[in-house]
Amino acid sequence: MFERVAIILSAGISSRMKTELPKVLHRLCGREMLAYVLDACRKAGVAKMYVVVGYGADQVRKRFGGADDIVWVVQDEQKGTAHAVMCCKELLKDFAGQTYVLCGDVPFVEADVLKKLAEKHDAEGCSMTLATTMLDDPSGYGRIIRDASGDPAGIVEHNDCTDEQLGIREVNPSYYLFDNKALFDALEQVRPDNVKNEYYLTDVLSIILDSGGKVSAVAAVQPEGALGVNSQLGLSEASRIMQQRIQAELMAGGVTIVDPASTWIDVRAEIGADTVIEPFTYIGGAAKIGCGCRIGPLAYLSETVVLEDGSSAGPGTGLARAGND
Repeated sequence: MFERVAIILSAGISSRMKTELPKVLHRLCGREMLAYVLDACRKAGVAKMYVVVGYGADQVRKRFGGADDIVWVVQDEQKGTAHAVMCCKELLKDFAGQTYVLCGDVPFVEADVLKKLAEKHDAEGCSMTLATTMLDDPSGYGRIIRDASGDPAGIVEHNDCTDEQLGIREVNPSYYLFDNKALFDALEQVRPDNVKNEYYLTDVLSIILDSGGKVSAVAAVQPEGALGVNSQLGLSEASRIMQQRIQAELMAGGVTIVDPASTWIDVRAEIGADTVIEPFTYIGGAAKIGCGCRIGPLAYLSETVVLEDGSSAGPGTGLARAGND
């Protein structure tokens, strides 16, 4: 079994967010976007994560600085995704395993998808494996180009697509797994021959194929898994989807949520089975709610709240009392 590491691209400025906060530190349902990506890597068995930072690097390092499985890499100039990965070359030049490359602003990445990438990669002896998804509206995404046999032959960024290629619905959500040596050998050949004059990581695919390496793709990503956040509107949409996931998981575990649309629950909250959550309820942070509780309506529970089994919290802020109504 190969050891696997991950390079996580987190250096972007994202001027469209209109804030001074680094993009990957914007929160979805109580946690930073980057935290979701780091967690997915850990659950997939990644040994070490090389987080490439640039704008707001000190803020990002301060927030996650206590983690001993993170190596910080600085990208001083923004020259594209391939350049960002190349910033890790000295640290990984002697690594003989496999390397994921992911984006820190794609919070819906799942450990199961990363595991599927690894299974496909190993089973077919690939130099590069990528996950793809199908979108009804693929605008803005790189299109997957396949050959006559159905194998991936290239990735064309949206701005470089022909009219025919713009009609392709299979897109690249930027989930990659590489043989580490093949990755850095191919990166040496990437040139900024595109509309943005940047070094694209996607160009590595055709370079690996031309050198005789095998490239495979697995359609393993749900549409929301391709969602990257580039604006406040996008952040709001991502938060809505994440909230739906959180509530669906709780309901699958036996929690009753009377009106999901008027309820907000932090991803870190713990709620026991047979608890009923009434409308217009906010449950924040790492709140701990036992089994058989009744919350709301119009309840606000902070992250420090701990409710024993059978407790209730009615209208108000952080109020709780023992016993059922």
